[in-house]
Amino acid sequence: MTKKQKKILTRIIISFVILVILLIIENFTGLFEGVHWAIRLILYLIPYIIIGYDILWKAVRNISHGHVFDENFLMAVATVAAFGIAEYSEALAVMVFYQTGELFQSYAVGKSRQSITEMMDIAPEYANLVKDGSIEEVDPDEVQIGDIIVVKAGEKVPLDGRVIEGESYIDTKALTGESVPRHIKTGDDIISGCVNQNGILKVEVTKEYDDSTVARILELVENASSQKARVEKFITRFAKYYTPVVTIGAVILASFPPLLLGANFNTWVHNACIFLIVSCPCALVISVPLGFFGGIGAASKIGVLVKGSNYLEAVAELGSVVFDKTGTLTKGEFKVSGIVCSEDSISENELLEIAAYGEAYSNHPIALSVMEAYGKDIVFDRLSDNEEISGKGTRVKIDGKLLLVGNKALMEEGGTKMEKSDENDTIVHISLDGNYLGYLVISDMIKESSAETVKRLKDKGIKRTVMLTGDHEAIAEKVAKEIGISDYYASLLPQDKVRLIGELIESEENGKKVAFVGDGINDAPVLMRADVGLAMGSLGSDAAIEAADIVIMDDNILKIPRVIEIGRKTMSIVKQNIVFALSVKALVLIMGAFGQATMWEAVFADVGVSVIAILNSMRALHQAGKSSSSGQK
Repeated sequence: MTKKQKKILTRIIISFVILVILLIIENFTGLFEGVHWAIRLILYLIPYIIIGYDILWKAVRNISHGHVFDENFLMAVATVAAFGIAEYSEALAVMVFYQTGELFQSYAVGKSRQSITEMMDIAPEYANLVKDGSIEEVDPDEVQIGDIIVVKAGEKVPLDGRVIEGESYIDTKALTGESVPRHIKTGDDIISGCVNQNGILKVEVTKEYDDSTVARILELVENASSQKARVEKFITRFAKYYTPVVTIGAVILASFPPLLLGANFNTWVHNACIFLIVSCPCALVISVPLGFFGGIGAASKIGVLVKGSNYLEAVAELGSVVFDKTGTLTKGEFKVSGIVCSEDSISENELLEIAAYGEAYSNHPIALSVMEAYGKDIVFDRLSDNEEISGKGTRVKIDGKLLLVGNKALMEEGGTKMEKSDENDTIVHISLDGNYLGYLVISDMIKESSAETVKRLKDKGIKRTVMLTGDHEAIAEKVAKEIGISDYYASLLPQDKVRLIGELIESEENGKKVAFVGDGINDAPVLMRADVGLAMGSLGSDAAIEAADIVIMDDNILKIPRVIEIGRKTMSIVKQNIVFALSVKALVLIMGAFGQATMWEAVFADVGVSVIAILNSMRALHQAGKSSSSGQK
């Protein structure tokens, strides 16, 4: 609890104790009989000023700034009017319970905000810069790309970089929501915001601070509340017109019956005060944003950054989820999964060796997978006349013989007759001096979580799951079948993906939304075109993260159904608060208009409803634990 909250709590306790004492004296002792009204007024006015001076000051200040109709104005007018008709105890009680509700609201908002702003703790305070053989403590902003920094045990990693010396375990919980430390060693990339648990790491900086992971995350967190959901905007507009209307209604209620019907003036002013207290819109104005704030906080606890409540609202209304294949459903890591020899005279190891020599000069991911599978040093003296043919493969001489390693087009170009392959993966054909030796099967490994993710999405009522890929039809079909994807589109260019997303959005019924999940730089236009763009944050490109609406920090796509669950639960809580608050207020307003509601019922319709709605909103914050447990097998 903050100092400000403790101060308000002290004022509430003092005022409440005095109120109880005065009520006992007034109702059970008879000591106030015959006492001048001015003395009773002063006795009640003292605790009223103690508890309500800030509300009165805010009301006056806002009126002077042209902001008349807010909850401070309503409370000030209602309680001052109650004092005017000698309802001293009711006026004091209303202010005490209103401030109690405000304190509870402040505490609840603080708890929700804390779950998000905990991420601010990832901001590094300094970096240990290696300079002229010594270590100098500097501001992270001062470190340049290529500089060497040292990260000691227990320190935050201040900038993104590559480990050039040392080995340790790093705590990534603040970024990814995962509690298991990650092992890191020389040659590994390391991102800012993590905590080095043990050992000393020497890191070569690869990004300036403003472009680092921690800077991007902090920017996302700071801007999260600026993007408001449709229902939030509605409540803001509703309160803007609602409060003046009920204030005018209270004036009419207080004046018309006495003036036109000769009714008792004090009775109808009392009814008007009740009307004003009930009409205070704080239950809606606070609980609705608090519900969304809690939902965003719940998502951040599992390592998912939602850039605004409008995206949380949209993710709750999804009808289709569209995936990019490589790096999203698959690992984006190519592996040699099969070796097929066409002649008995050559073994699988020999074929792999020849293929590795053919790919030795190439940096293509497929070539690198062949080199990794071979795992031995290349004797480059055996090679000559290397030529890499874009989109086809490589042509090189090995021991004076012409070696072709590549796709079908390269073989046909070299006049090599191939055997037909029934594989649904990438095929690397090998020929030596025109003789076909066989082929390697290269597979992009499917993530273990992909099939389970698709299954959980379907369990949550997502009717359509779609995969988009630039790979050919056979590979796309195989991956789609293995994962359980309902539809797929193959051989796509980036502009084709944007066009398809547009068509999918137009085909959705009943206002359902379409989400796209991707990680590559070529996914940025599609992420922006979709109703909701989800980017893989840990390994994803900067462009994809900037374009996305929701960022999954550890590339775990199992968090997608969990985010949908959080979004739906949040929307359910928000709608419950709206219906509950409006129903209770409408009932007590009608009762008050006909003189059938007491001041205490009005207090419940305002403060009681607010507290219940706030408690309900805080349930959104606690979804992370439930969602996390439900997300584990």
